[in-house]
Amino acid sequence: MKVEVVSTHASLWSGEATSVVVPAANGDLGILPGRQPVLAVLRPGTVRITPETGAGLTYDVTEGFVSVDEDLVTVVLETADEPAALRSTEQ
Repeated sequence: MKVEVVSTHASLWSGEATSVVVPAANGDLGILPGRQPVLAVLRPGTVRITPETGAGLTYDVTEGFVSVDEDLVTVVLETADEPAALRSTEQ
């Protein structure tokens, strides 16, 4: 599925992923390919992305929302640091 992480000022990451976990208001929300459409508000926490290739990525979130439409996941952050805030994680 295609995943885009954007802030109000820039695109932070875009690529193909096998899964995404976001800190939704009512608890962590796992997103896999083929998920039903959803729109959810994010609480402070960490977005975890598992790309199709390469190491996993995490991004700290203070507020924003996630939109899932077929196999397109868009994570919109109200504010964000420079794209260097993305960091690899061991899986």
